[in-house]
Amino acid sequence: MTKDECKQIVLDIIADIAPDEDLSHVKPGVRLRDQLQLDSMDFLDIVMELRKRHGIEVPEADYQQLASLDSSAEYLTPKFIALGK
Repeated sequence: MTKDECKQIVLDIIADIAPDEDLSHVKPGVRLRDQLQLDSMDFLDIVMELRKRHGIEVPEADYQQLASLDSSAEYLTPKFIALGK
């Protein structure tokens, strides 16, 4: 699993939970909440979908690691690799 693949997984989840958002101009290094109309429930949905779809557990203490696409990829890539994906 590459970092770009991890970014795409996060974008795919956002597209499902916030279908009205235009994800074509999301900047990888900028906080997602600063770019998109995501509230705290949307963010929790992202965490829950990571668990449901991919078996990735994100402890509440690590939620800030998912703030941007870049930080999400940094955090999630080793987790996907550990799962053999």
